[in-house]
Amino acid sequence: MKIATIGTGFIVNTFLESLQTIPGTQCIAMFSRKQETAAALAQKYHVGQIYTDLGAMLENPAIDFVYVASPNSLHYPQALKALQHGKNVICEKPFTSTEKETRHLITTAKENGLMLFEGITTIHLPNYLFLKENLARLGQIRVIQCNYSQYSSRYNKLLAGETPNIFNPQFSGGALADINIYNLHFVVHLFGAPHNVHYYANKHPNGIDTSGLLVLQYPGFLAECVGAKDTASLSFAMIQGEKGYLHVESGAHGCRKVAFHTPTEDINYNEQTNTNLLYYEMKRFCEIYEQKDYPACYALLEHSAQVMNVYERARKDAGVLFPADLA
Repeated sequence: MKIATIGTGFIVNTFLESLQTIPGTQCIAMFSRKQETAAALAQKYHVGQIYTDLGAMLENPAIDFVYVASPNSLHYPQALKALQHGKNVICEKPFTSTEKETRHLITTAKENGLMLFEGITTIHLPNYLFLKENLARLGQIRVIQCNYSQYSSRYNKLLAGETPNIFNPQFSGGALADINIYNLHFVVHLFGAPHNVHYYANKHPNGIDTSGLLVLQYPGFLAECVGAKDTASLSFAMIQGEKGYLHVESGAHGCRKVAFHTPTEDINYNEQTNTNLLYYEMKRFCEIYEQKDYPACYALLEHSAQVMNVYERARKDAGVLFPADLA
């Protein structure tokens, strides 16, 4: 599995680090608008070639997969271009800016016999999978609470009058896209799409959400997802059922430990021995690719499309609009 990367942010470093412990994977090329931006990463992980022309990199026949980790608004056009050049794609979360873009990527991948994955750690973590398999212990679910709040240093720049990409509507940024998306994947992968969606956002004058509370209404229960980049908090997930409750330590994005509490038992579970959370998703993607398990790939894509549908409904409910909405 020979991989090329797009982007040079911290997540690319984490991604390349994860490959070090997965046999059969190798990063052979990187794309960056400036050679010097990618030089340190390329040297650290022994990447053979840096491209400043994306088209030229995609013409390289040795590349099997392209990992897209650029600003959110570029995910769709860059993933589409890679697919059109016959490359399999792993695209960072949030997958795209709209459900329409996601559906087009899925159609393109299927038409060309290619694999396409969203790089969302949560649903591939061992602790999350244990939680999902044992959810029935709680009986009828009534209330779900998820909070992922992390004060961003780039918020200081926003307050100072700058507009970092993550707080820029032109780049499809915001707290829902960057941080609350983990909570959304957590809930939707467990319970499917909700009947009703409401997003109450704290918004900057430029229209971007710096924090917000997402309410998902299901038959018989409610889920509340909080995501903030303008404040900090303990990160956690709680699922309350009529027979007990569970607590996810460190929240949906990390699932560092899962604790089930019922009147008859307390179960504490943690099987995540690798601190690099991208390791688990990449291990799964490699298995699917090596086994040519297209049904598994497509099932993950349908989940991603479902999440994008809820995500788009939520941000539009709060009046958070992107240029992609006009396409």
